[in-house]
Amino acid sequence: MTRRVVRCTVMAHRVIIATPIRNTLGDLMPTNTAAWLPAPRADLVVGPAAMHEPGPGELLLRNRAVAVNPLDDVKQRTGNLMYRWLPSPAVLGEDVAGEVVAVGSGVRRFAVGDRVVAYAVGMERDRRHIAEGGFQQFTVVRADLAAPIPEGLRDEDAVVLPLGISTAATALFQRDHLALPHPSEHPIPTGTTVVVWGGATSVGSNAIQLAVASGHRVATTASPHNHDRMRELGADLVFDYRSPTVVADLVSALRGSSVVGVLAVGTGSAEPAVAVAAATGARRVALASPSVSFGSLPRRAGPSLTFVRTMTRLVAANVALQVRARRAGISARYVWGSSLMTNEVGPMLWEGYLPGALADGRHVCAPAPEVVGDGLEAIQPALDRLHSGVSARKLVVRL
Repeated sequence: MTRRVVRCTVMAHRVIIATPIRNTLGDLMPTNTAAWLPAPRADLVVGPAAMHEPGPGELLLRNRAVAVNPLDDVKQRTGNLMYRWLPSPAVLGEDVAGEVVAVGSGVRRFAVGDRVVAYAVGMERDRRHIAEGGFQQFTVVRADLAAPIPEGLRDEDAVVLPLGISTAATALFQRDHLALPHPSEHPIPTGTTVVVWGGATSVGSNAIQLAVASGHRVATTASPHNHDRMRELGADLVFDYRSPTVVADLVSALRGSSVVGVLAVGTGSAEPAVAVAAATGARRVALASPSVSFGSLPRRAGPSLTFVRTMTRLVAANVALQVRARRAGISARYVWGSSLMTNEVGPMLWEGYLPGALADGRHVCAPAPEVVGDGLEAIQPALDRLHSGVSARKLVVRL
C-alpha cells in the first residue's frame, strides 16, 4: 500500500506521520498521537506520531488505558544507563489495554473490535521501537503477548498486568530461574513452598497467584497493612519485611518445609532472599530488582559524585551477593521480563493460562489500579508520582 507522508517537529526531532490507514473492515482510522521522550532525561511531550500497520502475528490496538512502570521512570531519568539501544525520540510504555483496530496476517485468536490487554515490547532490542511503544493512542503489539479482556473487566483494571505478570512468570517458570511446573486450572499440590519477597509489588502480587496456580504454598513479605491482601491473593504465610527479625521469623516458620526457590522483588530484596534460601536449602533465587536504587541519581548528563557512589555500591553489592550465593550452592540470577518472548513461557502465559484465568476470576488483576488522569498529557505527572513512591497500587492513565 502506498502511503503519503508529511513531516513535523517534536522538540527538534523529526517524526514521520503517515496518512490514515484502513483496518481490515475498510474503515478509515484517525491519525496517531504519542507521548514522546524527545531526548534523554527530558519530560514527555505530546505530539503527532506515525500510524503503523501490524505485521504478521501482530495487532494494532486503540489504547484505552496505559500504566506506568519503574522501567519507564529509570529510562527517562537516567538516560542511557538502561536501554542504550533505544533511539531518541522514543515512545516508552509496556502496559496497554484497548480494542483491536487492525489484524496482521496469521492471527487467529483476535478480530477487529476485540478488547485486549497486551505487553508492548517497543523498548526491547530488535523491535520496532516507536510502533510498539505503549505511550500513544495506537500501538502495535504481538498477538502472542496479548489476552482477551473478559466482559465486565475494565480496561484500567486489566492494564495493571502486562509487565508485572510477564516478569513474574519469567522468574517462576523459565528454566534458568525457578523452573516451576506451569500453572493450571486445577493445580496438583506439590507439597513444596515458594518464597516471594515483596508480595505487594506488581511482580510479587502476580507471582503469588501464579505460584499457587502451580500447586505451591507461598510465603511472602509485605507491609502490615497489606497482609490481608496478600492472603486474599493466595499467600499462606505473610511477614513484615521491615521487621529486624523477618529473615529469622520466615526461616523458623518454614522449618521442615521444602522450599524450591525464592523470588526477590524490590530494592534491597536480594540479600535477605539469598539468606532465606541458604537457611532453608533452596538452590534458586530469581532477582527481579537491583540491590541499589537508581532513584537518587541526578537527572542530568555527565559524571557526578552521586552517580559514582551509586554505581560503586551497586557493583560491590552484586559481587558480595554472588559470592555469598555461590558459597551456599545457590544460583542467583537476574530476571528480564521480556525474555519470555523467546521461549515457551510466553505462549503458556498469554495464550494458555491468562485468558481462562481472567475469564473465570482465577487470576485477580493486581495490584489495584489508581487512575491518575486522562489523556497522554497525564502520563508525565504519573511518572513523577511513581518516582516519589507508590505502594501496592498501579498508576493508570485513561486514553
